[in-house]
Amino acid sequence: MSEIINNREQLTKSNSERLSILKQLFVDLHQGRNLDEVKAHFDALIGKITIEEITQLQHDFVEEGSISAKELQHLYHQHSAIFQGAIVEDGTQNGRLEEQPGHPVHTFKRENQEIDKLLSKKLQVHLEEFMKEDSTENIYKLMEDINRLLDIEKHYSRKENLIFPYLEKYGIFGPTTNMWRIDDFIRDAIKDCRQKLVNYQGDKEAIIAVVNYVIQEVAGMIYKEENILFPMAINNFTEDEWVKIAHESDEIGFCLIDSAEVWRPERKALEEKAISEGYIKMETGILSLKQLELLLNHLPVDITFIDQDDVVRYFSHGKERIFARTKAVIGRTVQNCHPPRSVHVVEALLADFKSGKKDCEDFWIKFKDKYVYIRYFAVRDVNGNYIGTLEFTQNIDPIKAIEGEKRILN
Repeated sequence: MSEIINNREQLTKSNSERLSILKQLFVDLHQGRNLDEVKAHFDALIGKITIEEITQLQHDFVEEGSISAKELQHLYHQHSAIFQGAIVEDGTQNGRLEEQPGHPVHTFKRENQEIDKLLSKKLQVHLEEFMKEDSTENIYKLMEDINRLLDIEKHYSRKENLIFPYLEKYGIFGPTTNMWRIDDFIRDAIKDCRQKLVNYQGDKEAIIAVVNYVIQEVAGMIYKEENILFPMAINNFTEDEWVKIAHESDEIGFCLIDSAEVWRPERKALEEKAISEGYIKMETGILSLKQLELLLNHLPVDITFIDQDDVVRYFSHGKERIFARTKAVIGRTVQNCHPPRSVHVVEALLADFKSGKKDCEDFWIKFKDKYVYIRYFAVRDVNGNYIGTLEFTQNIDPIKAIEGEKRILN
């Protein structure tokens, strides 16, 4: 009973007082103070913490810039340990949305259950067998588990491309900055593990180390998602936004589950907004809005347009896109649509276009079963002013395979 009374007293401290104490605890942690000591002070002075306080704490550190992104990511790991078991719900979670079948959070949690089963009932068990004997059979068991875990890419991609953009609209940047980096570390570790298993030459300890790292980090990410990210999103997103997220999830796919149920919001269904059928007059012709959209979507290429402020304004939506795009990227800066480790490349390219140093840039890569040609063009008006950047992506495998001639009458 005394513990309950103590926690209640701690929660009644003013918000500013609590946040001040929390920030000081993290400054102490940043300056090298022992994690156990910081946790003991947290338990004594704070005890319980709300999602709103975690959100505010992350936001303040990012805004102040007092801690670098790399250091903040390291602290993110540690503060998860401090908060474990201390997060309280605030009672505003809109009818337990995560319990409604087909709701994006419900689907994410279903996937996390399958991921957890794969970790605990397969990967961990097979790792222990491998530690006892690195036989071909035990190597194949681990390889099968790791191949299945590669499916986590769909889970992380939906989170990064559908959940993060809406959080940013509400001024919440902590998960985008920190979780995306950790997601990338996990992706790299899974791929590294697979490569080591495929080319296994007796480096047993290296396999054990990377598998343990994968298990630890993936399990940690499940905790962060379910105790911080999802409650944070539920407390901020509107029903309209959840409907859009659910609708676009199919385009990316699902992890270790066949599909998501169809979600029917409990409140009044959203009314579809009519699309204007007005005509657009251009210098070389007139098209209806519907004709223009169909025309762009029938091009055998993917097009994305970014305006002069680096904001994504449009992308074509053909039948077979090469890279996944969701409507959530519209209105989002292009820098926040890329993994943090590649943002500097995007920044350099845009700087060259804006300064007039370059008008185009080309790349070509192997992506899955395609040979992809990616072109970037600086879009300028008649006076040469920079208006934005056009991204043009095409699978050129069929073009490379062309031989001889084919005339129109053939």
